[in-house]
Amino acid sequence: MAKHSLHLEGRALDIRIPGTPLANLQRTALSLRIGGVGYYPSGDFVHIDSGTFRTW
Repeated sequence: MAKHSLHLEGRALDIRIPGTPLANLQRTALSLRIGGVGYYPSGDFVHIDSGTFRTW
């Protein structure tokens, strides 16, 4: 984990929902246009946070 991770401030989480495709979670998070959205298909999760809107 990065030294300045928003996880350490309680402002980020990594999420997966069994039975829900990651791409659907990513699209939903992106549609909000709030915070950061990271897509990690090889790790089987989507990262979301309350920082400025950005994607990776």
